[in-house]
Amino acid sequence: MKSNRAIFLCENKETVFRVYSATAREILQREAALAPEVVASGDIPSLDLSEIETVFSTWGMPLLRAEELAAMPKLATVFYAAGSVRHFAAPLMARGIAVIHAAAANAIPVAEYVASQILLANKGFFRHCAEMKAGCERPFVGAGNFGAIVALLGFGCIARLVAEKLRAGDLRLLVYDPLLADAEAAAYGVEKVSLEKAFAVADVVSCHLPDLPATKSLLGEREFSSMRHNAVFINTGRGATVRENELAETLARRPDLWALLDVTFPEPAAKDSPLRKLPNVVLTGHIAGSVGNETFRMGDLMVEEFLRRKRGLPFRFQVDPAALAVMA
Repeated sequence: MKSNRAIFLCENKETVFRVYSATAREILQREAALAPEVVASGDIPSLDLSEIETVFSTWGMPLLRAEELAAMPKLATVFYAAGSVRHFAAPLMARGIAVIHAAAANAIPVAEYVASQILLANKGFFRHCAEMKAGCERPFVGAGNFGAIVALLGFGCIARLVAEKLRAGDLRLLVYDPLLADAEAAAYGVEKVSLEKAFAVADVVSCHLPDLPATKSLLGEREFSSMRHNAVFINTGRGATVRENELAETLARRPDLWALLDVTFPEPAAKDSPLRKLPNVVLTGHIAGSVGNETFRMGDLMVEEFLRRKRGLPFRFQVDPAALAVMA
């Protein structure tokens, strides 16, 4: 690969082609001197990667060992067409290698999904459908969205997009996030609250917390039991933030509450999980993020970032090493 200065590095070739469109690959082969084949970590010892300056990747990016990094002495930038970089980024940044990610692109479909669920939840859609199907003569109807209270747990990229999408409606937006500055909250038109208040007063609580030591098993019986009558809990963040046995116990005791869970721990939920048996739980298999053609948006963003730097412009989506410890 002496004549190439960039490679696709991923453990699964098909994943690369799901994220980088044919057009994106053609541009990178022309503009970045990208090798057309996909390299897996096991291929590195047998290849001459001494001239590689740039890596493009996505889901399946390996955690590179010291000897693998030594095989790419000129590597300066890794473009990761997906969201979380926590599993591989630290050793790269320790060597001064820039990591660019597509979390902003992946946030778009998640925010669309969550905003839609929130609006439907306030209409009573999920419970209404279940009761209609069961033949109930007077199925449940929610209070609607006018004046509804929505609490967002965590206020990162996705939650901010959700807030923007809901801002046009007549909803009251609360946020629990200890890292959120008062000025930022004011700029987004949201009200900072405690975790206790978020659960106690909201019609819908939407969880966007990252999986960190401080958030692991954070949400349990105390929070869920305090939810107001007919409230809905949405989780598109991480399943590990929830003590799911306590959530299930609360939902079994309070059929007025509903949970819309796109993530669980483990994922998917265990076959004997009580969450699978409760009528007031909607389980989906991590479909809130980029799926289908939405994945090309992430690859396209990495192409845009590469071309910006080629024109002498700064990266827009470079990972800050200081922020890595609190990122999703």
